[in-house]
Amino acid sequence: MTSLAITGLFAAVILASFLVAPRRVGVDGFFGGQIAGKAPGLAVLVLSQVTTWIFARSLMNSAILGYYYGFPGTLAYAAYYLSFLTGGYIVGQLRMRDAASVQDWLGAQFGQAGTRSYNVVIALRLLSEVFANLLVVGLIFSAVMPDVAGAGTTAIVVVAVLGMAYSAWGGLSAALRTDVVQMVVFLAIFGVAFAYLLVSPGFSLGAVLASDGAGGARPGWVLLAVALLQVFSYPAHDPVMMDRGFVADRATTRRAFAHAFWLSTLCIIAFGFFGIQAAILGAEFEGQLLGTWSAMFPSWVFILLMVSLLVSALSTLDSALSSAARLVVEELGWAKRTLTGGRVAMFVFMALGGALTLWGNATLFDAVAVSGTASMFLTPVMVAVFVLGRQVALWSYVVAYAAAVAGAFAYFARGWDSVAAILPDEHKYEQLLAICVCVLLVGFVAVLSGSRRI
Repeated sequence: MTSLAITGLFAAVILASFLVAPRRVGVDGFFGGQIAGKAPGLAVLVLSQVTTWIFARSLMNSAILGYYYGFPGTLAYAAYYLSFLTGGYIVGQLRMRDAASVQDWLGAQFGQAGTRSYNVVIALRLLSEVFANLLVVGLIFSAVMPDVAGAGTTAIVVVAVLGMAYSAWGGLSAALRTDVVQMVVFLAIFGVAFAYLLVSPGFSLGAVLASDGAGGARPGWVLLAVALLQVFSYPAHDPVMMDRGFVADRATTRRAFAHAFWLSTLCIIAFGFFGIQAAILGAEFEGQLLGTWSAMFPSWVFILLMVSLLVSALSTLDSALSSAARLVVEELGWAKRTLTGGRVAMFVFMALGGALTLWGNATLFDAVAVSGTASMFLTPVMVAVFVLGRQVALWSYVVAYAAAVAGAFAYFARGWDSVAAILPDEHKYEQLLAICVCVLLVGFVAVLSGSRRI
Protein backbone atom coordinates (compact mmCIF):
# COMPACT_ATOMS: atom_id res chain seq x y z
CA MET A 1 0.00 0.00 0.00
CA THR A 2 2.79 2.42 0.89
CA SER A 3 4.66 1.75 -2.35
CA LEU A 4 1.47 2.18 -4.40
CA ALA A 5 0.67 5.50 -2.72
CA ILE A 6 4.20 6.82 -3.29
CA THR A 7 4.21 5.68 -6.90
CA GLY A 8 0.75 7.12 -7.56
CA LEU A 9 1.48 10.53 -6.04
CA PHE A 10 4.81 10.79 -7.82
CA ALA A 11 3.20 9.78 -11.12
CA ALA A 12 0.66 12.55 -10.63
CA VAL A 13 3.47 15.09 -10.16
CA ILE A 14 5.19 13.86 -13.33
CA LEU A 15 1.91 14.13 -15.24
CA ALA A 16 1.39 17.67 -13.94
CA SER A 17 4.93 18.52 -15.09
CA PHE A 18 4.10 17.33 -18.60
CA LEU A 19 0.88 19.37 -18.59
CA VAL A 20 2.51 22.66 -17.58
CA ALA A 21 5.56 22.27 -19.83
CA PRO A 22 5.20 24.50 -22.92
CA ARG A 23 3.76 22.75 -25.97
CA ARG A 24 5.87 24.79 -28.36
CA VAL A 25 9.13 26.53 -27.62
CA GLY A 26 11.61 28.49 -29.69
CA VAL A 27 15.37 28.39 -29.47
CA ASP A 28 15.48 31.45 -27.21
CA GLY A 29 12.98 29.91 -24.82
CA PHE A 30 14.78 26.58 -24.83
CA PHE A 31 18.17 28.04 -23.95
CA GLY A 32 17.25 31.42 -22.41
CA GLY A 33 14.15 30.56 -20.40
CA GLN A 34 11.70 33.10 -21.84
CA ILE A 35 8.09 32.15 -21.13
CA ALA A 36 5.72 33.30 -23.89
CA GLY A 37 8.49 35.61 -25.05
CA LYS A 38 8.87 37.27 -21.65
CA ALA A 39 11.42 36.98 -18.86
CA PRO A 40 10.18 35.11 -15.76
CA GLY A 41 8.74 37.17 -12.92
CA LEU A 42 9.90 37.31 -9.30
CA ALA A 43 7.72 34.48 -7.99
CA VAL A 44 8.71 32.10 -10.80
CA LEU A 45 12.39 32.89 -10.35
CA VAL A 46 12.31 32.47 -6.56
CA LEU A 47 10.46 29.16 -6.65
CA SER A 48 12.69 27.88 -9.45
CA GLN A 49 15.85 28.83 -7.57
CA VAL A 50 14.65 27.19 -4.38
CA THR A 51 13.35 23.96 -5.85
CA THR A 52 16.53 23.39 -7.84
CA TRP A 53 18.64 23.87 -4.72
CA ILE A 54 16.66 21.90 -2.16
CA PHE A 55 17.02 18.84 -4.34
CA ALA A 56 16.81 15.28 -3.07
CA ARG A 57 20.52 14.94 -2.41
CA SER A 58 20.54 18.12 -0.33
CA LEU A 59 17.53 17.10 1.74
CA MET A 60 19.05 13.70 2.45
CA ASN A 61 22.43 15.24 3.27
CA SER A 62 20.84 17.63 5.77
CA ALA A 63 18.96 14.80 7.49
CA ILE A 64 21.93 12.40 7.53
CA LEU A 65 24.29 15.06 8.88
CA GLY A 66 21.67 15.93 11.48
CA TYR A 67 21.39 12.28 12.52
CA TYR A 68 25.14 11.84 12.99
CA TYR A 69 26.22 15.30 14.18
CA GLY A 70 23.06 16.87 15.57
CA PHE A 71 21.99 20.44 14.87
CA PRO A 72 25.58 21.50 14.02
CA GLY A 73 25.54 18.97 11.16
CA THR A 74 22.32 20.31 9.70
CA LEU A 75 23.47 23.90 10.28
CA ALA A 76 26.70 23.14 8.41
CA TYR A 77 24.79 21.98 5.38
CA ALA A 78 22.38 24.91 5.62
CA ALA A 79 25.41 27.23 5.52
CA TYR A 80 25.89 26.28 1.88
CA TYR A 81 22.64 28.16 1.21
CA LEU A 82 24.45 31.39 1.91
CA SER A 83 25.41 30.73 -1.71
CA PHE A 84 22.27 32.61 -2.70
CA LEU A 85 23.70 35.76 -1.12
CA THR A 86 27.21 35.29 -2.48
CA GLY A 87 25.76 34.13 -5.79
CA GLY A 88 23.61 37.24 -6.02
CA TYR A 89 26.72 39.34 -5.40
CA ILE A 90 28.65 37.48 -8.10
CA VAL A 91 25.85 37.82 -10.65
CA GLY A 92 25.63 41.53 -9.87
CA GLN A 93 29.36 41.97 -10.43
CA LEU A 94 29.25 40.03 -13.70
CA ARG A 95 26.30 41.96 -15.06
CA MET A 96 27.90 45.25 -14.01
CA ARG A 97 30.80 44.25 -16.24
CA ASP A 98 28.38 43.38 -19.08
CA ALA A 99 29.24 39.68 -18.87
CA ALA A 100 26.44 37.31 -19.91
CA SER A 101 27.81 34.34 -17.93
CA VAL A 102 30.71 33.25 -15.77
CA GLN A 103 32.36 31.85 -18.91
CA ASP A 104 31.98 35.20 -20.63
CA TRP A 105 33.81 36.93 -17.78
CA LEU A 106 36.54 34.30 -17.45
CA GLY A 107 37.09 34.37 -21.20
CA ALA A 108 37.61 38.13 -21.08
CA GLN A 109 40.03 37.74 -18.16
CA PHE A 110 41.99 34.62 -19.13
CA GLY A 111 40.99 33.60 -22.66
CA GLN A 112 40.28 30.00 -23.54
CA ALA A 113 42.26 28.74 -20.55
CA GLY A 114 39.71 30.40 -18.27
CA THR A 115 36.60 29.13 -20.01
CA ARG A 116 37.84 25.60 -20.68
CA SER A 117 39.04 25.00 -17.14
CA TYR A 118 35.77 26.31 -15.71
CA ASN A 119 33.67 24.26 -18.12
CA VAL A 120 35.37 21.07 -16.93
CA VAL A 121 34.37 21.81 -13.33
CA ILE A 122 30.75 22.66 -14.11
CA ALA A 123 30.35 19.66 -16.42
CA LEU A 124 31.36 17.46 -13.48
CA ARG A 125 28.98 19.43 -11.27
CA LEU A 126 26.05 18.79 -13.62
CA LEU A 127 26.87 15.10 -13.85
CA SER A 128 27.00 14.88 -10.06
CA GLU A 129 23.56 16.48 -9.81
CA VAL A 130 22.02 14.00 -12.24
CA PHE A 131 23.81 11.09 -10.57
CA ALA A 132 23.04 11.98 -6.96
CA ASN A 133 19.36 12.72 -7.50
CA LEU A 134 18.76 9.56 -9.52
CA LEU A 135 20.57 7.72 -6.73
CA VAL A 136 18.00 8.97 -4.20
CA VAL A 137 15.20 7.79 -6.49
CA GLY A 138 16.76 4.33 -6.56
CA LEU A 139 17.24 4.28 -2.79
CA ILE A 140 13.61 5.21 -2.16
CA PHE A 141 12.07 2.57 -4.40
CA SER A 142 14.49 -0.07 -3.16
CA ALA A 143 13.40 0.79 0.39
CA VAL A 144 9.64 0.79 -0.24
CA MET A 145 9.69 -2.25 -2.55
CA PRO A 146 12.21 -4.57 -0.85
CA ASP A 147 10.57 -7.70 -2.28
CA VAL A 148 10.68 -6.47 -5.88
CA ALA A 149 13.95 -7.41 -7.56
CA GLY A 150 15.56 -4.45 -9.32
CA ALA A 151 12.93 -1.97 -8.12
CA GLY A 152 15.51 0.75 -7.55
CA THR A 153 17.19 0.29 -10.92
CA THR A 154 13.84 0.23 -12.73
CA ALA A 155 12.77 3.44 -10.96
CA ILE A 156 16.03 5.15 -11.93
CA VAL A 157 15.53 4.27 -15.59
CA VAL A 158 11.84 5.27 -15.64
CA VAL A 159 12.42 8.61 -13.91
CA ALA A 160 15.41 9.33 -16.14
CA VAL A 161 13.36 8.68 -19.28
CA LEU A 162 10.31 10.68 -18.15
CA GLY A 163 12.39 13.55 -16.79
CA MET A 164 14.33 13.63 -20.03
CA ALA A 165 11.10 13.64 -22.05
CA TYR A 166 9.52 16.80 -20.65
CA SER A 167 12.90 18.53 -20.20
CA ALA A 168 13.70 18.00 -23.88
CA TRP A 169 10.26 19.31 -24.72
CA GLY A 170 10.91 22.85 -23.55
CA GLY A 171 14.45 23.25 -22.18
CA LEU A 172 14.93 26.04 -19.64
CA SER A 173 11.42 27.44 -20.19
CA ALA A 174 9.98 24.02 -19.30
CA ALA A 175 12.25 23.78 -16.25
CA LEU A 176 11.09 27.19 -14.97
CA ARG A 177 7.41 26.34 -15.40
CA THR A 178 7.61 22.89 -13.88
CA ASP A 179 9.79 24.17 -11.03
CA VAL A 180 6.88 26.32 -9.86
CA VAL A 181 4.43 23.40 -9.80
CA GLN A 182 6.95 21.08 -8.17
CA MET A 183 7.89 23.62 -5.50
CA VAL A 184 4.25 24.29 -4.59
CA VAL A 185 3.65 20.53 -4.31
CA PHE A 186 6.80 20.11 -2.23
CA LEU A 187 5.87 22.90 0.19
CA ALA A 188 2.37 21.50 0.64
CA ILE A 189 3.25 17.87 1.32
CA PHE A 190 6.43 18.56 3.26
CA GLY A 191 4.65 21.20 5.29
CA VAL A 192 2.12 18.62 6.47
CA ALA A 193 4.88 16.14 7.39
CA PHE A 194 6.85 18.82 9.24
CA ALA A 195 3.76 19.94 11.16
CA TYR A 196 3.28 16.35 12.30
CA LEU A 197 6.89 16.18 13.48
CA LEU A 198 6.47 19.36 15.56
CA VAL A 199 3.44 18.03 17.41
CA SER A 200 4.51 14.39 17.64
CA PRO A 201 5.17 12.82 21.07
CA GLY A 202 8.80 13.05 22.07
CA PHE A 203 9.62 16.10 19.94
CA SER A 204 11.26 19.03 21.67
CA LEU A 205 12.65 22.00 19.79
CA GLY A 206 15.14 22.63 22.58
CA ALA A 207 16.37 19.03 22.40
CA VAL A 208 16.77 19.28 18.63
CA LEU A 209 18.76 22.52 18.81
CA ALA A 210 20.99 21.12 21.57
CA SER A 211 21.44 17.71 19.97
CA ASP A 212 24.95 16.37 19.35
CA GLY A 213 23.70 13.56 17.12
CA ALA A 214 24.66 9.91 17.14
CA GLY A 215 28.33 10.63 16.42
CA GLY A 216 29.06 13.82 18.36
CA ALA A 217 28.81 17.46 17.28
CA ARG A 218 32.49 18.17 16.55
CA PRO A 219 32.45 17.00 12.89
CA GLY A 220 29.39 19.17 12.35
CA TRP A 221 31.19 22.27 13.55
CA VAL A 222 34.21 21.39 11.41
CA LEU A 223 31.95 20.97 8.39
CA LEU A 224 30.42 24.38 9.13
CA ALA A 225 33.92 25.88 8.85
CA VAL A 226 34.38 24.06 5.52
CA ALA A 227 31.08 25.43 4.22
CA LEU A 228 32.03 28.99 5.16
CA LEU A 229 35.34 28.61 3.31
CA GLN A 230 33.63 27.23 0.20
CA VAL A 231 30.51 29.36 0.10
CA PHE A 232 31.97 32.33 -1.79
CA SER A 233 33.00 30.27 -4.81
CA TYR A 234 30.36 27.56 -4.51
CA PRO A 235 27.53 29.33 -6.38
CA ALA A 236 29.84 30.36 -9.21
CA HIS A 237 30.39 26.72 -10.17
CA ASP A 238 26.69 25.88 -10.11
CA PRO A 239 25.39 26.51 -13.64
CA VAL A 240 21.77 26.01 -12.58
CA MET A 241 21.97 28.98 -10.20
CA MET A 242 24.12 31.07 -12.50
CA ASP A 243 21.86 30.50 -15.53
CA ARG A 244 18.94 31.89 -13.52
CA GLY A 245 20.98 34.97 -12.72
CA PHE A 246 20.72 36.21 -16.30
CA VAL A 247 17.12 35.54 -17.35
CA ALA A 248 15.41 38.53 -15.68
CA ASP A 249 16.23 42.19 -15.08
CA ARG A 250 18.77 43.07 -12.40
CA ALA A 251 16.32 44.27 -9.76
CA THR A 252 14.14 41.16 -10.04
CA THR A 253 17.20 38.93 -10.00
CA ARG A 254 18.62 40.59 -6.89
CA ARG A 255 15.34 40.20 -5.00
CA ALA A 256 14.92 36.62 -6.19
CA PHE A 257 18.31 35.58 -4.81
CA ALA A 258 17.54 37.18 -1.44
CA HIS A 259 14.15 35.49 -1.09
CA ALA A 260 15.52 32.16 -2.32
CA PHE A 261 18.12 32.28 0.47
CA TRP A 262 15.74 32.40 3.43
CA LEU A 263 13.14 30.05 1.94
CA SER A 264 15.62 27.34 0.94
CA THR A 265 17.50 27.61 4.23
CA LEU A 266 14.30 27.09 6.22
CA CYS A 267 13.41 24.03 4.11
CA ILE A 268 16.85 22.48 4.53
CA ILE A 269 16.93 23.00 8.29
CA ALA A 270 13.37 21.70 8.64
CA PHE A 271 14.21 18.51 6.75
CA GLY A 272 17.32 18.10 8.87
CA PHE A 273 15.08 17.99 11.94
CA PHE A 274 13.81 14.57 10.80
CA GLY A 275 17.34 13.20 10.98
CA ILE A 276 18.09 14.88 14.30
CA GLN A 277 14.88 13.55 15.82
CA ALA A 278 15.76 10.01 14.70
CA ALA A 279 19.03 10.22 16.62
CA ILE A 280 17.33 11.69 19.69
CA LEU A 281 14.92 8.74 19.77
CA GLY A 282 17.84 6.32 19.43
CA ALA A 283 16.61 4.93 16.12
CA GLU A 284 19.02 2.75 14.15
CA PHE A 285 20.43 4.19 10.92
CA GLU A 286 18.88 2.10 8.15
CA GLY A 287 18.93 2.63 4.40
CA GLN A 288 20.25 6.20 4.40
CA LEU A 289 17.52 6.97 7.02
CA LEU A 290 14.71 5.73 4.76
CA GLY A 291 14.31 2.53 6.73
CA THR A 292 14.63 4.49 9.97
CA TRP A 293 11.78 6.83 9.07
CA SER A 294 9.51 4.01 7.90
CA ALA A 295 9.71 2.56 11.42
CA MET A 296 9.48 5.92 13.24
CA PHE A 297 6.48 7.54 11.59
CA PRO A 298 2.94 6.60 10.55
CA SER A 299 2.80 5.37 6.97
CA TRP A 300 1.15 8.56 5.69
CA VAL A 301 3.96 10.73 7.08
CA PHE A 302 6.56 8.41 5.56
CA ILE A 303 4.74 8.62 2.21
CA LEU A 304 4.81 12.43 2.32
CA LEU A 305 8.54 12.45 3.10
CA MET A 306 9.30 10.08 0.24
CA VAL A 307 7.19 12.02 -2.24
CA SER A 308 8.92 15.24 -1.08
CA LEU A 309 12.27 13.68 -1.91
CA LEU A 310 11.09 12.38 -5.27
CA VAL A 311 9.62 15.72 -6.29
CA SER A 312 12.84 17.50 -5.34
CA ALA A 313 14.85 14.96 -7.37
CA LEU A 314 12.67 15.51 -10.42
CA SER A 315 12.89 19.30 -10.16
CA THR A 316 16.67 19.17 -10.18
CA LEU A 317 16.94 16.79 -13.11
CA ASP A 318 15.14 19.05 -15.56
CA SER A 319 17.13 22.09 -14.45
CA ALA A 320 20.45 20.25 -14.65
CA LEU A 321 19.60 19.03 -18.14
CA SER A 322 18.65 22.50 -19.37
CA SER A 323 21.94 23.86 -18.02
CA ALA A 324 23.80 20.97 -19.66
CA ALA A 325 22.22 21.87 -22.99
CA ARG A 326 23.30 25.51 -22.63
CA LEU A 327 26.81 24.46 -21.62
CA VAL A 328 27.30 22.15 -24.60
CA VAL A 329 25.66 24.39 -27.19
CA GLU A 330 26.29 27.97 -26.14
CA GLU A 331 29.51 27.75 -24.15
CA LEU A 332 31.40 24.81 -25.64
CA GLY A 333 29.95 25.15 -29.14
CA TRP A 334 29.89 21.38 -29.63
CA ALA A 335 26.45 21.44 -31.22
CA LYS A 336 24.41 23.91 -33.25
CA ARG A 337 22.10 26.27 -31.39
CA THR A 338 19.00 24.35 -32.32
CA LEU A 339 16.40 22.39 -30.39
CA THR A 340 17.93 19.17 -31.68
CA GLY A 341 21.41 20.18 -30.54
CA GLY A 342 20.14 20.97 -27.05
CA ARG A 343 18.15 17.77 -26.80
CA VAL A 344 21.10 15.62 -27.83
CA ALA A 345 23.21 17.28 -25.13
CA MET A 346 20.49 16.55 -22.56
CA PHE A 347 20.36 12.91 -23.59
CA VAL A 348 24.14 12.50 -23.26
CA PHE A 349 24.21 14.02 -19.76
CA MET A 350 21.24 11.97 -18.61
CA ALA A 351 22.81 8.78 -19.96
CA LEU A 352 26.16 9.50 -18.30
CA GLY A 353 24.52 10.50 -15.00
CA GLY A 354 22.40 7.36 -15.07
CA ALA A 355 25.45 5.22 -15.69
CA LEU A 356 27.23 6.80 -12.72
CA THR A 357 24.18 6.11 -10.56
CA LEU A 358 24.25 2.41 -11.36
CA TRP A 359 28.02 2.22 -10.81
CA GLY A 360 29.16 5.04 -8.56
CA ASN A 361 29.90 6.01 -4.99
CA ALA A 362 26.77 6.10 -2.82
CA THR A 363 28.16 8.62 -0.32
CA LEU A 364 25.94 11.59 -1.11
CA PHE A 365 28.02 14.31 0.52
CA ASP A 366 31.12 13.38 -1.47
CA ALA A 367 29.63 14.94 -4.59
CA VAL A 368 29.14 18.23 -2.73
CA ALA A 369 32.54 18.19 -1.06
CA VAL A 370 34.48 17.29 -4.19
CA SER A 371 32.81 19.83 -6.48
CA GLY A 372 32.83 22.49 -3.75
CA THR A 373 36.57 22.06 -3.25
CA ALA A 374 37.21 22.14 -6.99
CA SER A 375 35.34 25.45 -7.24
CA MET A 376 37.62 27.17 -4.73
CA PHE A 377 40.05 28.32 -7.40
CA LEU A 378 37.52 31.06 -8.09
CA THR A 379 37.61 32.51 -4.56
CA PRO A 380 40.99 34.30 -4.73
CA VAL A 381 40.35 35.33 -8.33
CA MET A 382 36.95 36.88 -7.59
CA VAL A 383 38.19 38.56 -4.41
CA ALA A 384 41.11 40.07 -6.32
CA VAL A 385 38.94 41.31 -9.21
CA PHE A 386 35.59 42.15 -7.60
CA VAL A 387 36.74 43.36 -4.18
CA LEU A 388 40.32 44.60 -4.65
CA GLY A 389 39.96 45.79 -8.25
CA ARG A 390 43.06 43.98 -9.48
CA GLN A 391 44.00 42.33 -12.78
CA VAL A 392 45.04 38.70 -12.25
CA ALA A 393 47.78 37.11 -14.35
CA LEU A 394 47.01 33.92 -16.26
CA TRP A 395 49.71 31.94 -14.48
CA SER A 396 48.17 32.88 -11.12
CA TYR A 397 44.79 31.63 -12.27
CA VAL A 398 46.32 28.36 -13.47
CA VAL A 399 48.09 27.80 -10.13
CA ALA A 400 44.88 28.46 -8.18
CA TYR A 401 42.97 26.11 -10.47
CA ALA A 402 45.56 23.36 -10.16
CA ALA A 403 45.55 23.64 -6.37
CA ALA A 404 41.76 23.36 -6.21
CA VAL A 405 41.59 20.38 -8.54
CA ALA A 406 44.38 18.68 -6.60
CA GLY A 407 42.51 19.34 -3.35
CA ALA A 408 39.28 17.90 -4.75
CA PHE A 409 41.11 14.80 -5.94
CA ALA A 410 42.81 14.40 -2.55
CA TYR A 411 39.45 14.34 -0.78
CA PHE A 412 37.94 11.97 -3.33
CA ALA A 413 40.93 9.61 -3.06
CA ARG A 414 41.46 9.96 0.70
CA GLY A 415 41.06 6.22 1.13
CA TRP A 416 44.10 5.50 -1.04
CA ASP A 417 47.23 4.76 0.99
CA SER A 418 49.35 7.19 -1.02
CA VAL A 419 46.90 10.04 -0.42
CA ALA A 420 46.07 9.13 3.18
CA ALA A 421 49.77 9.39 4.01
CA ILE A 422 49.76 13.15 3.37
CA LEU A 423 46.43 13.93 5.06
CA PRO A 424 45.87 14.42 8.81
CA ASP A 425 44.95 11.21 10.58
CA GLU A 426 41.61 12.67 11.65
CA HIS A 427 37.91 12.56 10.80
CA LYS A 428 37.22 12.99 7.07
CA TYR A 429 35.75 16.46 7.58
CA GLU A 430 38.87 17.59 9.40
CA GLN A 431 40.83 16.28 6.43
CA LEU A 432 38.52 18.28 4.15
CA LEU A 433 39.04 21.42 6.24
CA ALA A 434 42.83 21.03 6.00
CA ILE A 435 42.54 20.57 2.23
CA CYS A 436 40.37 23.69 1.86
CA VAL A 437 42.76 25.82 3.90
CA CYS A 438 45.71 24.66 1.79
CA VAL A 439 43.82 25.28 -1.47
CA LEU A 440 42.96 28.83 -0.42
CA LEU A 441 46.47 29.57 0.85
CA VAL A 442 48.06 28.45 -2.42
CA GLY A 443 45.41 30.25 -4.46
CA PHE A 444 45.65 33.57 -2.63
CA VAL A 445 49.46 33.57 -2.62
CA ALA A 446 49.52 32.92 -6.36
CA VAL A 447 46.79 35.44 -7.20
CA LEU A 448 48.09 38.24 -4.99
CA SER A 449 51.64 37.67 -6.25
CA GLY A 450 50.56 37.75 -9.87
CA SER A 451 48.03 40.57 -9.82
CA ARG A 452 48.25 44.32 -10.25
CA ARG A 453 45.95 47.28 -9.72
CA ILE A 454 44.03 48.33 -12.77
